[in-house]
Amino acid sequence: MRYFILIEILLFFAISCNSQQKNEMTEKHKYTNSLVNETSPYLLQHAHNPVNWYPWNEATLAKAQKEDKLLLISIGYSACHWCHVMEHESFEDDEVAKIMNDNFICIKVDREERPDIDQIYMTAVQLMSQRGGWPLNCIALPDGKPFWGGTYFRKNDWKRQITGLANAYQNDRAKVLEFAERLANGIKQVEMVIKNPKQEEFVWQDVNNMVSPWSERFDNTEGGSNGAPKFPMPNAYNFLLRYAHLSNNKEVLEHIELTLNKIAFGGIYDQIGGGFARYSTDRLWKVPHFEKMLYDNGQLVSLYSEGYLKFKKTLYKEIVFESLEFVERELLDETGAFYSALDADSEGEEGKFYVWNETELKLFIREDFDIFKDYYNINNKGLWEHGDYILLKEKTKQEIARKYKISVADLDTKIASWKKILMEERDKRIRPGLDDKSLTSWNALMLKGYIDAYITFGEKHHLDIALKNANFIVNRQLQSDGKLWHSYKNGRSTINAYLEDYSITISAFISLYGATFNEKWLNLSEQMMQYAITHFYDKESGMFFFTSDLDPPLVARKMEINDNVIPASNSVMANALYDLGIILDKEEYKKMSRTMLNNVKEEMSSYGSGYANYANLMLKIIHPYYEVVVVGKDAHEKSLEINKEYKPNKLFIGSFGKSKMPLLEGKFVEGQTMIYVCENKVCQMPTNKIIQAINLLK
Repeated sequence: MRYFILIEILLFFAISCNSQQKNEMTEKHKYTNSLVNETSPYLLQHAHNPVNWYPWNEATLAKAQKEDKLLLISIGYSACHWCHVMEHESFEDDEVAKIMNDNFICIKVDREERPDIDQIYMTAVQLMSQRGGWPLNCIALPDGKPFWGGTYFRKNDWKRQITGLANAYQNDRAKVLEFAERLANGIKQVEMVIKNPKQEEFVWQDVNNMVSPWSERFDNTEGGSNGAPKFPMPNAYNFLLRYAHLSNNKEVLEHIELTLNKIAFGGIYDQIGGGFARYSTDRLWKVPHFEKMLYDNGQLVSLYSEGYLKFKKTLYKEIVFESLEFVERELLDETGAFYSALDADSEGEEGKFYVWNETELKLFIREDFDIFKDYYNINNKGLWEHGDYILLKEKTKQEIARKYKISVADLDTKIASWKKILMEERDKRIRPGLDDKSLTSWNALMLKGYIDAYITFGEKHHLDIALKNANFIVNRQLQSDGKLWHSYKNGRSTINAYLEDYSITISAFISLYGATFNEKWLNLSEQMMQYAITHFYDKESGMFFFTSDLDPPLVARKMEINDNVIPASNSVMANALYDLGIILDKEEYKKMSRTMLNNVKEEMSSYGSGYANYANLMLKIIHPYYEVVVVGKDAHEKSLEINKEYKPNKLFIGSFGKSKMPLLEGKFVEGQTMIYVCENKVCQMPTNKIIQAINLLK
């Protein structure tokens, strides 16, 4: 596979350098713009700006072309701190608004609702500046082709930039048009894939060649990657854990355990209420960017569940249970849908909801404050700013218990009491804003988290929540032909779904089948897969486009190749195709999957974390990947028992009686529950003993 970026960034930038809700009564506001009719919390935040914002739609684009006005495209999301800052400094300012309204058609985009648009303009900014982030601000021609962009700007800088760009369009249009055209060509070629003509061949050395340079960037003191900020990368850690286990790589295994420990002890984890913040601003996992995103928490629940199976640490179980309690308490809708995020800010201050000063802590924690202070680092380590502390841990419970000559059980009782007290006090504070839209892909990530927690710990409540959410997706987001909606809010399902919605939901439903042996989830996975192949698959490259062939065209039709905080939709689809191909005995699915892996194979060694999920697929191919077939009335219970042993290289297939599924047919024995351990459809002698089955999994 080769990537082509044909554009050189010239000195064009000299041009720019030189030169709350719909049902609110609009009478309460000085200004009201077109965003008042939207459902996105982020767009509604800007509905009463003096900027005459429009949503992205065909009517808005037609207006720009009719009036020959440049597009000013501003992209962000509701929990974005710097988006709020720029809104307050610039978009709420009358003088700034006049410049914007006079010279541009101003469009606000929620990147979570429209990741396809975000991809286009983020790519443009990264090509121009090698940087990215949100708020993302781009200036584009009336047809949508960008020619300038950046992230956050202070008010005076913003005024100067947009004034210069408006003048450039009027006075030097030919140069602007030329640059926009070349930039558009560059955007089209980033992350586009050419089918690899070389024969498919995957060996252990391919994975080792990827991990070796990657491991040189490990922070072996604080976990994660070297430097700051630090983002939890659950998908990458998941691969490294599996790789270390299957290859018996002690160094990598120790790094993953260290990383999981450091994240769990850090300020990035809400030590009182559970759940993870977006990322750490420092290398110590201490100071979080305080917003809590559904997709982070879903994936980290899955990771800590798998980590528990490997390391058997009670800490990891506590993390999983507390995080799921947070999700149910603050992000679960009565329909079974999960909301998207909690804001970083409250009362206009980042993190105010979560931090504490020592005076109030002494007032609330009246007993054993010395132990509390030591355990949660009310000292220089936990001190943040303005006399506030971020609660974090450094010592284990065992170390604290020994120091204060108490039992771990007694300490657990004290910790539970402290958490109860502080939660009650925190609930009296003004809460951060809630992004209450529900996105299909993010819901599926959280669904997978609940499934993995259930499989690991056997807590039926977790399965109940998983089933409730899965039924929400089926009843509200899935249509009869396999088509999905991307977003849901206030009873409305909107926006044609993206590849991420299909791939992640298919993957989650395959996992749900493995946890329940209900073929309904398998049949729905197959239905969605067929729809995705019809409307997203590119036969020329063997990869999938991010958008459907039914969507209105943008500047480019992109492919999402590289894994990030969320694994790339193509890598998720490649794994789903492989697993579904095994379960349904469809060789064409497995062939498509291998082609996708082969397309990225030559790039994997240069960017380990960006191809971690493809590497998970490669492990399935180069190491025995067992089909664990469980048939009989106790199939469910026996599969849960097998899952108590960390064996990541397996796929469950099962039924409670006779089945016509390829790997189940003819395996039902009346009155018994039999376990068949198979590899590539070749099965060992069946057994009804759990330990015997586990011993067959190498």
